[in-house]
Amino acid sequence: MQTYKIPLIPGPVSVPDRYREAYLTNYGSSDLEDDFFALLAENISLLKEALKTKNDVVIGSGEAMSALWGGIKSVVRPNDRFLAVSNGLFGHGFGEMAEAIGARVEYLEAEEGEFVTAEQLRRKAEEFRPDFISAVHCETPSGLLNPIAEIAPAAAESGALFIVDFVASAFGADVRVDEWGIDIGFLGSQKCLSILPDIHAVTVSLRAWEKAAGVNYAGYDALLPWKNALSEKSTPYTHNWHANKAMNLSLKDYLSEGLENAFRRHSETAAYCRQRAKDMGLSLYAKDESISSPTVTAIWIPEGWTWKELDAEFRKEGLAAGGSWGALAGKIFRIGHMGSQADIDLVRRGMDVVEKVINKRR
Repeated sequence: MQTYKIPLIPGPVSVPDRYREAYLTNYGSSDLEDDFFALLAENISLLKEALKTKNDVVIGSGEAMSALWGGIKSVVRPNDRFLAVSNGLFGHGFGEMAEAIGARVEYLEAEEGEFVTAEQLRRKAEEFRPDFISAVHCETPSGLLNPIAEIAPAAAESGALFIVDFVASAFGADVRVDEWGIDIGFLGSQKCLSILPDIHAVTVSLRAWEKAAGVNYAGYDALLPWKNALSEKSTPYTHNWHANKAMNLSLKDYLSEGLENAFRRHSETAAYCRQRAKDMGLSLYAKDESISSPTVTAIWIPEGWTWKELDAEFRKEGLAAGGSWGALAGKIFRIGHMGSQADIDLVRRGMDVVEKVINKRR
């Protein structure tokens, strides 16, 4: 398989050697060993600290989408009113998942490259009276960091259960679960944590547990069977000890670096990336740089290029960047500067390649 000297895909990001080593160790059975439950308990404690929450945290096996699907199926019933706040693929996807369950779904769509205001959400919630409101913190396909803090009061006023995807933002940007009133929050492993896409975490409020108990969904991806897993030392399936160990190493590294320092590292790298793009005459997708994500930068594909052509030229020079999906497929390309890739020297090398390539047709 082809590998690249300048890995700037916006997830899964490159995995540091130290984290990879955790996958090469022979562990015992996670079902039987006290050492595993001690590791699980420590990871939960570290996540609570980092995400600023006293809510329960569930750590499960599987890529982040399995957590999103499982979380939605655990609390949403047919005919529930579900309001999806959207300015991209994943924001809209929340609504599509709820529709598949049979919920009555409406969408509050932002203008392209922007996000909804608290007042827009307040008006929509008063009109629709939702049981659930969903939003995405970092819309990875479009490189937007949505101001969840600004809409959180309107979500709280509605009384709806507030569901937030912070898969691609946590640890690269501040996430305040309790302060923002997030009832269910989702975290993936292959973004800022810089480990394999095989583990996830979900923050769960008391209100969310009560909803889950009422629904009593019993699928493999259900939340409810995890409620007492730690205290009872019994998980719904054989857990991934290797991934939990890698997560533990990553969490400790972030807390040792200091979360504010990690946020600053991501912000400075992102600012450098955006400035280089503008200096080349390229246009950013975000209309307002205040909602440009510190973990990924989305750039309009320059005139005279297709994404297929641009990607091929990047790869010839050793750069692996990202395209996009949905409505933005073929229109933008993305530089992933999250986790291990939030490194100005790495991004400098990547943007040097971008500049070299686009200058071929000027």
